[in-house]
Order: sequence, then structure tokens, then C-alpha cells
Amino acid sequence: MIAWHCITSLSQAEPGGQLIARASCPLLPDNVLMNEMRHQPEIADTRFGCAPFARVTLLPDALWQESLTECLVTALRPLLARAVSSRLIVDMTNINDTTLMQLLRFVFNQAHRLDDLGLRKSDSAAVRITHIDALCLPEQQAKLDALLRQQQAIAAGMIAARRMADLPADRCTPQFVVDEARRLCAPFPALRCEVLDETPIAAQGLGLLQAVGKGASCPPRLLAIHYDGMTDAPVRCYVGKGITFDTGGLWLKDGAGMYTMKYDMCGAANVLGLLLAVAELALPVRIMGVLALAENAIGPDAMQPGSVARACNGLTVEINNTDAEGRLVLADAIAWAAQRQPQARYIIDMATLTGAVVKALGYELSGLMTQNDALREALTDAGKRCGDEVWSLPLDTRLKKQTNSAIADLCNTPTNNAAISASAAWLLHHFCPPAIPWAHLDISGTALWRENGRSVASGRPIPLLVEHLLADLA
Repeated sequence: MIAWHCITSLSQAEPGGQLIARASCPLLPDNVLMNEMRHQPEIADTRFGCAPFARVTLLPDALWQESLTECLVTALRPLLARAVSSRLIVDMTNINDTTLMQLLRFVFNQAHRLDDLGLRKSDSAAVRITHIDALCLPEQQAKLDALLRQQQAIAAGMIAARRMADLPADRCTPQFVVDEARRLCAPFPALRCEVLDETPIAAQGLGLLQAVGKGASCPPRLLAIHYDGMTDAPVRCYVGKGITFDTGGLWLKDGAGMYTMKYDMCGAANVLGLLLAVAELALPVRIMGVLALAENAIGPDAMQPGSVARACNGLTVEINNTDAEGRLVLADAIAWAAQRQPQARYIIDMATLTGAVVKALGYELSGLMTQNDALREALTDAGKRCGDEVWSLPLDTRLKKQTNSAIADLCNTPTNNAAISASAAWLLHHFCPPAIPWAHLDISGTALWRENGRSVASGRPIPLLVEHLLADLA
């Protein structure tokens, strides 16, 4: 974890740090170099003649006020990829609140590198950031202290989720996720894990989760993580899709489409990361996170197109496409959570569910589908405040025909190939009782960060969910 503290003068910073500031920062030294750099129209950057700093980067003021396109983070990404000092000094004297949260999460997330997985030889000489000096005005310090602590905890949860999702699927099996969750939760007395293996999954009627996982040599698991930050409060529930690898089943994906399918468990990983962030912040709340874990594999027992499975709430689903497995495990997990917590304040599920949401919204916005207006508004506002935004898609009875089946209560995919994302949400809404507010987040576009043809886990939407939770507790 990257350490930090607030400073109100550059003289308080240790020599040899990497300074990043806006061009008009009032706390910069008044010397020839700084005055020359201030007047550069674009980014001004130097490693020479800038003592006591190892590197100085001044960025235009506009970047510190614009949050929609994350232009500040985009500008800093290549700079921090080649960090020259373990100490980072960052100007926070005048920055948009949303941009500040984006910046802090980005910097704290520098604690995670793919090399940390131990799967390749790493450059041991590469500089890693270990400390942040937050340069601020004295009147900012108290507020900034609280925000730094908050965003550090959120980043820690994101990193835990990212590390798990980045692991190859031959290592990150359903049982591995269970074992890793137990290890990560152990330091927090308020967290406890409850695990359902094959026998209780069958006994409790989780037939959809069973159907998805029965083709794999690694059997499915249902993991419930309970956080008891207070003794008497309504339980907030989060459900995550945890397909540790998705071949598509007998509806086999092509090679290119299958390559990144180790990331089909990002929803579950992010539920775990959310619980870890909440525990780190010691929030006064009760939460149940449910991870529906399975591998969608090909084998003699794999589910077949046209088969019918029964969920734990009694509804039957015709499986007309085995590559639409995520909504099946989610449906069972949502229904199970509702049975365990019939008085839940809400249930929010998240999943890398449909490629269609990427076609609709791109890679910057998560798709939000709910019939609860208050929950829609709260999640939308939280996303705007923290810079982890959602966009609402329609969810109403016009979608009913998309899940009609001649043989079962529902079918898992529309036969007309229309409204793919909303149709999946329409299926899911049958598994949450109307008395419990429910929302679905399709994070197919946002769960990964993509650059130069490479994909890695992003940890989104953990910032959104923490921000929403904090507002809900206020």
C-alpha cells in the first residue's frame, strides 16, 4: 500500500521526489526554470536542473478541472509508467473534486503491477512509487486527509479485485477465489465467509448455478461474504458474476472472443474488493456480498442448448444459448440473496454480461438497469461525483417477449437478437422480489482498462459503489 501525508510547503517534501503540479500552483518556487515552464502551452517536463526534485512536470490548469474524459490521468499515465522516484509530490491546491478522486485512485493503484503476479521475470530495478506528498493549502488539509484515506481504501479494494481477475484461469478457479477471499478477509474481524460447495448448492436448489458449472472439472461455488459493521441495520446486498473462465460452453466462442474470458469473473472480484474497502474504512453498515462462481466449460456433462434448469426461487429457465451463462448464475445468486435477506435495503448486481452494452455505451460508462427510480438516481449521481459513471437503459414490460419460452417460465436469450443487454436485465428482475429495490450493472465495457491492444482489470465499479454507499449512509 502506498503511504501518504499532506504538506503545505514544498520545503516539507523529502529531496529527490517527482513533482507534478498545475502551471499556476502558488506554492511553486519562484525561479527561472519554474517561470519558464509555467509559460509552456502544453505539458512542461524536465529531469535536468530541477534540484531538489528528481523530475518536475507542470500540466495546464484546464486538465485539473476536467473530469469527464479523465484527461489528467491520461496525461500522467506514461509519466508514472516511467517513474524516476519512489516519492511523488502532487499539487492538490486547486483541483475539481471529481478529478481529485480520479487522480488519487489512479496514483494509489500504482501499487499493482502485473509483475506482482510472479508469472514472468520482472525488472527489479524499476522504480516503484511508495509515498505520496499531497501539496495543499493549510485550509484544505483536514478535508484532504479524509479524502486521501477514503480513496486509499477504495484503491486497496480495487487492487485486490484486479489482482484476482488478472490471474490466469487455470489458477483462478472457483475454489481458489474462495480460498483467496478467506485469506484477504481474515485480518478484518467484521468480515466472515460462508461457502456453499456442490452438496449445499444442490440441496438449496441452485439449479442454474449447477447447470453452468457441471461441465467443468472445477466445481461451482457460492461464496457469501458478510460484513457486520454494526449490529442492527438493514442489510445491503451485492451480487457478482464469477465465471472464472467462459468458453461459451457448447455454444463455443471463437479464439479471439475467448482470449480475455478469464475476466468474466470481474463482477465477483469487484464484490470482494468492495467488501474489503468497506472493512478498511470501518463503515457502520451491514453488507452481504454474494459471489456466484463457476467455470463454463465443455465436457460430457456440459449444459446443452434447449435444456431447462430450475432456480432456487422455483422459476425454470430454458437455456437456448450456453454462452449466456452469466445471467443464469446471477439469477440464482440474486434469488438466494433475497431469500437470505428478505428485508434487504437493496440488491445491486454487477457482471461482465453483454458485449452489446459496449456497442451501446463504449468503454467509459457502465450500463445501469433498474425499475427503481430512487436507486437509479442515487447510483447515477454517485457516479458523476466520483468519476465512475453509469448510464441508464430502459427496463420495462416491453421486454417481456424477449424472455418468453414455450417450455419453461423464461428463456435465457432473446431469439430475435435484439435489446441484448436490457433483455438480460429483464430476465434477472424476475429473481428479485418487488419489495426489494434492485439494480443491475453491466460492466462489460468498464471492468477492463484497454490500451494498445492490451486488457487488464480496472477495478470498476468499486469507486461508484463506495460513493453510493457513503451517500446512502449520510
